[in-house]
Amino acid sequence: MSERTPPLHGVHETRGATFTDFGGWQMPVEFDSIREEHAAVREGVGAFDVSHMGEIEVSGPDATTLMDRLTTNDVTALDPGDSQYAAVTNEEGVMLDDTVVYRLPDGIEAGSATASLSDLDEEADGDLDATSGDPAYLLVPNAGHDEEAMDRWVDYRDEHDFDAAVANATADWAMFAIQGPEAVDAMEAAAASPESVTGLSKFQATLATTGGVASWVARTGYTGEDGFEVMCPAADAEAVWSAFDVQPCGLGARDTLRMEMGFLLSGQDFDPEEEPRTPYEAGIGFVVDLDTEFVGRDALAARQEEGGPDETFTGIKLLERGVPRNGYAVTDGDLTRIGHLTSGTMSPTLGEPIGLGYLHAEHAEPGTEVSVVVRGDEKRAEVVAPPFLDR
Repeated sequence: MSERTPPLHGVHETRGATFTDFGGWQMPVEFDSIREEHAAVREGVGAFDVSHMGEIEVSGPDATTLMDRLTTNDVTALDPGDSQYAAVTNEEGVMLDDTVVYRLPDGIEAGSATASLSDLDEEADGDLDATSGDPAYLLVPNAGHDEEAMDRWVDYRDEHDFDAAVANATADWAMFAIQGPEAVDAMEAAAASPESVTGLSKFQATLATTGGVASWVARTGYTGEDGFEVMCPAADAEAVWSAFDVQPCGLGARDTLRMEMGFLLSGQDFDPEEEPRTPYEAGIGFVVDLDTEFVGRDALAARQEEGGPDETFTGIKLLERGVPRNGYAVTDGDLTRIGHLTSGTMSPTLGEPIGLGYLHAEHAEPGTEVSVVVRGDEKRAEVVAPPFLDR
């Protein structure tokens, strides 16, 4: 498969960004420095181009049922403008992906959401009650997972004869994350009707004109700071991006920010082949609603009845010099392996080496002394329940 680029690849290149491959996309890893961009988000505000995230549009009479069967949370609880974090699991309850599900304005048709939002702009800016019709949803898979999600949704729809349209609209959308304690100020400067977005609660979304473009704006993010994610037509990406006069940030800072919060990275902290984990093992059992009939529900219910997971996702802080990395073994300090790390970094905010990974449940209590094997040496460490920062 050929490498994909975000709509603003050339704009970022002109700005001096360096790039990395991520999920089959060439994405900016940093513009100035990871440390500088990280600090901007923790102390002020930064903007990320996250157009590598997928967009699957689902609409029609059975759209809600289809979404509810293929994600672990309760989609029926969503009204237009609501969103929720969820997992996508297989029959064994193993996570294929984690995702955010947005309930779009009713009446939007899959495959034409960006155009429909533009049509609704004048009459419904900030007012989703002005719309009507069949329910519509926007599913946001992780980078490189959009085709897999599309196939899964279509196959399940066809197998069960659901009346729903499904479209992979990843190429139609651009997506930016405006994150940090000053994100509200940045949105006020960019939005035509600031009150329509700054009044959003966490995981609420609305239609708002941003940089002169009809956009879908959500109070969501992946940094632990206050912030918004702005989704707009790919053709209008530059107008929206340039409306935010803030520090541009790359995926390097996004990674250090999410690790400080203990957020999962798909394909690294869990992977159906290399790191198969259930939502309970991965520490996101709160996105599992066993009262719904999603794929994998019975397997997860059985595991819970058996007493919960044997291993659990948690944090580690090194007490000696060294940097924890993906794949490093965690021991009890006496060479007995009790788990392993899946992510690690030197925390820019704390100035301390931190890691995330899976430990045997009996060793996962916060404050437990453990060791991390760094280049053959056991380094003293302790278990820390994420997040590492108080946010």
